[in-house]
Amino acid sequence: MATFKKFEEIDCWKKARELTRRIYEVSAKAPFARDFALRDQIRRASVSVTSNIAEGFDRSGTAEFVHFLAIAKGSAAEVRCQLYVTSDQGYIHDRDFIELNSLADETGKMAGGLMKYLRGSGYKGTKFKSVP
Repeated sequence: MATFKKFEEIDCWKKARELTRRIYEVSAKAPFARDFALRDQIRRASVSVTSNIAEGFDRSGTAEFVHFLAIAKGSAAEVRCQLYVTSDQGYIHDRDFIELNSLADETGKMAGGLMKYLRGSGYKGTKFKSVP
């Protein structure tokens, strides 16, 4: 696996960004847009995925990155759960549900895969490098 120099290079973050973009797009349409609580919650959960990947990476420690990836993975599951509510309420079309649920699932799996890789890498992070 390549070394990342910035969080924008991480495929998992890119996928999460796509998920967030699509969540905002779908939730901006009526009748979903009028359910302010659910609309805001699913948006916050999707933003949480991207934000936690970025924050974890920039903390420069592998253990912290893994911790934040776990939070991002949990937020992706939260998005999936809320998608069922939106579907049950008739707020989104079946094709949107299938696409977004798959995107959230894939994002969570990517976060999990990156966590597994990092745990096995033995790399502690740049903040633990000695300064000459």
